[in-house]
Parts: sequence; C-alpha cells; structure tokens
Amino acid sequence: MVLKPTLDDLRGIGYYLGKIIIGLGLTIFFPIISAILFRELNPAYDFILSLLICLILGQLLTTVCSTQKDLSWVQGMVVVALAWLVAALLGAVPFYLSGHWKSYLDCVFDAMSGLTTTGLTLAQDIDHLSRTVNLWRHFLAFIGGQGIVVIVLSLLVRGSAGAFRMYVGEGRDEKILPNVVETSRFIWLVSIVYLVLGTLALAIAGKIEGMSWANAIFHGVCIFMAAFDTAGFTPQSQNILYYHSLGYEIITIVIMILGAMNFNLHYTLWRQKRREVIANIETRTFFMSVMLTFFLLAAGLSRLGMYPDALGLFRKGFYILISGHTTTGYQTIYSRQFILEWGPLALTALIIAMMMGGGVCSTSGAIKSLRVGVIFKALYNDVKRIMLPEASVFIEKYHHIKEVVLQDRQVRSAMLILLCYLCLYALGGIIGIAAGYSALESLFESSSAAANVGLSCGITQPGMPSVLKITYILQMWIGRLEFMSVFALIGFFVAFFKGK
Repeated sequence: MVLKPTLDDLRGIGYYLGKIIIGLGLTIFFPIISAILFRELNPAYDFILSLLICLILGQLLTTVCSTQKDLSWVQGMVVVALAWLVAALLGAVPFYLSGHWKSYLDCVFDAMSGLTTTGLTLAQDIDHLSRTVNLWRHFLAFIGGQGIVVIVLSLLVRGSAGAFRMYVGEGRDEKILPNVVETSRFIWLVSIVYLVLGTLALAIAGKIEGMSWANAIFHGVCIFMAAFDTAGFTPQSQNILYYHSLGYEIITIVIMILGAMNFNLHYTLWRQKRREVIANIETRTFFMSVMLTFFLLAAGLSRLGMYPDALGLFRKGFYILISGHTTTGYQTIYSRQFILEWGPLALTALIIAMMMGGGVCSTSGAIKSLRVGVIFKALYNDVKRIMLPEASVFIEKYHHIKEVVLQDRQVRSAMLILLCYLCLYALGGIIGIAAGYSALESLFESSSAAANVGLSCGITQPGMPSVLKITYILQMWIGRLEFMSVFALIGFFVAFFKGK
C-alpha cells in the first residue's frame, strides 16, 4: 500500500522550497548592481520586479509552511526537483521583459538551459542584448553549475540530515568536507578563485585581440562563467567563432577541463596531492575516452579532407571534441557544418563524447567518467575471473581519491544511470525524428540537451516545434538532476493522488 503524503510532508517541502526561492532572489542583486554600473535603467527595473517576485513568493512559502522538522529522503528529493523547475520559471522573467525572446516558453527554455549548464539558446538578436541581461544568462549558468541547493546551503540553511538529502538530490553524491554546508562553501571558494584568475586571463587575451579593457573584462567574465560551469553561452551569436582567437581557445580548453573535474579532485589538488590526477580512475577514464573519440573524429574528418593542417584540426576538431566531452558546448564552426561537412563517423565520435561527459560532483553533465570507469573495471574483473582458476579469490580495487573496493552495488548503480541516460537520449531522438528531422540530427540534438552540452546542429532555434522545446527542457532538467530526484517527484505525485 502506498501512503498518501501528509500535511507535514507538504509543509516541509514548501518551507525549504521557499528558502531556495529566496536564495535565488538574492542572486538577482548581482544583475541589478551591474545594470546600475552599465546605466541600463530598463533592465534594472526588470530585475527589481523579478527580485520582488522571488522574495514575496519565497517569504510566503516559508511563512505559511513554517516547520522545525527535518526533511526525509523523499522530501529532500522532491524539494530539489521542484526547485529547479521553479528556478527556471522565475529566472525566465527578466528574459521575457527584455523582449528578445519569441515567447515565455522560449524564455523558460533559455533559463533552464543556463541553470542546467547546457547552453542551447532560443534568444533572438543576442548581439544587441543589454549587457545586464547578457550577464544574467551567464550568471544563471554560474549558479546552476555550482548548484541551486549549494547556494542555499551556503547562505540560508543550517547543516542537517535534510540539507545532505537535498545536496544528494542535486546529483552530487560526494561530500568533500565532513559537513555539506562546509562542502558547499568550498565549492564556491574554488569557483570564485578560478573566476578571478580565468577572467584575468581571458581579459588579457581579449585585449591582445584589440578589445577595449571594458569589453575584454565583460567578455572575460561571461566566457569564464559559461566555460567553467560547462555551459555554451557566449555574449555573441557566433559563439567562440566570434573571437577568431587561438589564445581564447587555448584558455577556454583549460577552463572547460577544470570545470569538468570533480570538486573533490580540486580539493585534493589544493592540498598539494598532484599525483591524484594520474592515479584517479575518473581522470584516467576521461583522458582515455578523449584520445579514443578524437582518434575516431580525426579519422572521419581526414577521410573527408576536412582541416588538412594540424592547426585547423586542433581549432575545429579537437576544440569541439573537448567542448562536447566536458559538456560545455562551445563551437568554433557554424551549427549546420556538423551535418553538411563533418560526416557520420566524426559526428558519431562527437555524440559518444557528449554522452560520456566529465566528472561526478563537477559542473558537467551526462553519464560521467567515474561511472564509465567503474563499469569497465567490472568488465575487466569478470574477464579476469573467467581466466583464473575457479578456486582463486581476489578483491578488485580502484583509486578514486582513496583506494575503493569494487562492489556489485557500485556497478549496479553505474549501470542503472547509464541505461537511464541512454533511454533519455533515445527518447529525445525519436521525438526529433517524429518532428521531421533526420535520425542523426535528432540523436545529436537530443544527446546535447539530455547531457547538458549545448552543441547544436541547427535544430534548436526559435521556430522549432513547441513539442521539441518542451522535450529539450525536460531532458535538460532530468539529465542535470540525474533521474533520482525526478523519479522521487513522480512517485510523490502518484502517492498524493492514489495513496491511502
């Protein structure tokens, strides 16, 4: 028998959801300040209105649903799943008021794309967006990359079992420090330190390319926030191709890889344990998969005679592969060139890279390198078990921050997430085919949305069918939360209507 949620359950969910909405509202002070500095009055009014909506709604929920009880596992998961949907709806308000999006659905699409660090966009005339709204697009990615719940844990919520359950529900199952609040603050510390260094490096590169210091710093901040948080947004419609800068491309490769690294690994490196990069199964899997997929991609491009010189292959082929594998979504070619010029082999290699993604507890999406490494380690273990005498007894281990004994539950968990992602990729591809696009195009765009990548072969545009917009919004949301919170939300609603 399924138990129907009680009033206390709803009160707990409403209270913590209100806290998260207030936390989101507080982040709107950042674009308001930037609007004042840029002397953009209309965007300032738009963001002040958005701030008031968040604070009023959040305060209303926390007051009406006030409770001292901690969250259960199911409640924590439900809060997280709802929080990301509500954050996209509220984060879209300034977009809608700016007039640069065709409909409110398109605004929600871009807000969800930013928060989930995807980077697909339906904005019109990006080149003439106000600086404040453009900065908000990138700041949403910065918020989402660290995690909406991480913001609240850092600022508004005391450390508790419920806090940990929300943290796990956001697709993070590793604590760096003993307390999740301390872990959240460390994540922000890392991000802000890299923000300063990365912005400086990009600003210098921009200045060398002829930008004014003001423009170079603005573009540097935006590009860093999107690159480190593995989103594909840029201030210009031509994406990274706009800059035509080898320096920009090399710097963003470094930033993208840093963003795709596990925050636990960042913590280890900050403690001067640099050998962890070589020993860790996650980084080994990531770099091996980069080499294998790049080999396939290069073979496909070479067969077609694309980019015959090494520099061209690096700037067009390798750059986009790293962008896809880290789930960033930066492009140095136009979207339709994927379909018209790259050919099936190179596109397949890129799709595989997008599907695999970066590290767990990082800003990247997709299946994640640790899970892929664990699955291959288990396969190797089974082959070795068959080859050795039946009486042999051995314990298989792998290194991830520390020595970990390989257990069946870890393999089952990794396989379950992998299968869920493959089903999500396939489902979006089928809907794309039903909407009239080719199989390869549909799978490419579906994988990009569900893996939170942001590369596009040209399907994602304001004129695409609404059913595809909704499909990609849901894929971005489900992929970012890694299924469990979404499953908990679905189960909660089923229990609410059918439970006893």
